[in-house]
Amino acid sequence: MKITSLIEKYFWIFFIAGLILGLFFPVFNNILMTMLKPILMVMLFLVFLKTDIAEIITNMKNYKQMIFITASFMIIIPFLLYFIIQQFDQTLAIGVLLLFAMPPAVASPALTDIAKGNIALSTSITILSSIVAPLTVPFLFWIMPFDGLSVSPWWLLKDLSLIIIIPVIASQLVKRYASKFIAKREHVLTSVNILMLTLMVYIAMGSQREVILSDFTGILWDTFVLYVVFIVLHFIGHLMGWKEDRKGKIAITIGAVYKNNGMAIVLAALYFQPAILVLMVLSELPWNTLLIPYKKMIWRRKGNNF
Repeated sequence: MKITSLIEKYFWIFFIAGLILGLFFPVFNNILMTMLKPILMVMLFLVFLKTDIAEIITNMKNYKQMIFITASFMIIIPFLLYFIIQQFDQTLAIGVLLLFAMPPAVASPALTDIAKGNIALSTSITILSSIVAPLTVPFLFWIMPFDGLSVSPWWLLKDLSLIIIIPVIASQLVKRYASKFIAKREHVLTSVNILMLTLMVYIAMGSQREVILSDFTGILWDTFVLYVVFIVLHFIGHLMGWKEDRKGKIAITIGAVYKNNGMAIVLAALYFQPAILVLMVLSELPWNTLLIPYKKMIWRRKGNNF
């Protein structure tokens, strides 16, 4: 088996390794933290290299469904989660809001493939959500009644626009003028992204090592809540796809649950207190450990419309 295939198959091992190495063997400095945004932009560029965005948008079959899914993923669900969780923990609520206001992970189509879902639907959801994210994320942080939190929606708009739009434009230009070159090397892009996300996790974890080790009980509580939220969202995503067959339900569920935590890590490092950055890093745990149980559960049931 090729090394790229091994990396893609066992991606979760790399992410967990990034968490552990960052916690116990950190190499942290300000230069590494400044690398987070460029790393994310390169990751998005590599993902969009594999995607013909104009073709995907043109071929979307059900625009009403896509608008409903995108609005639910990017505004309604994060909004509701925030107001539920802030009843008992304001910091945790802000972290959950930031995480689930993100578009689906760039790896969502690959995760959908692993779970044997509808890859085309997953790709459409991911692309459309990523395009609207520079508007929806600042909007959420503009309307929310935060106390003691200074986050400028306009700076969020600027940074998200740069982070997403530049890779989109650059990737489509490269695809247009170097399509054969890209096609020959497309098989390595996903594995490179996995390694880059592992590096991001390592950097972010190393930056918060002291905070994590000094409040281990609090970390366990936050991790528990994140697992509960992830599990609940699996059910919500499944219900949102009630008109879809099983493969469609899987695609929608993965879009609802498996968010772009790399983007969340970058924004947390730029704009939020260390506790929020810790939450974004901790989200890697449910992100990496719940997909396989979900796949086994949904395919254990008989019938295609479960």
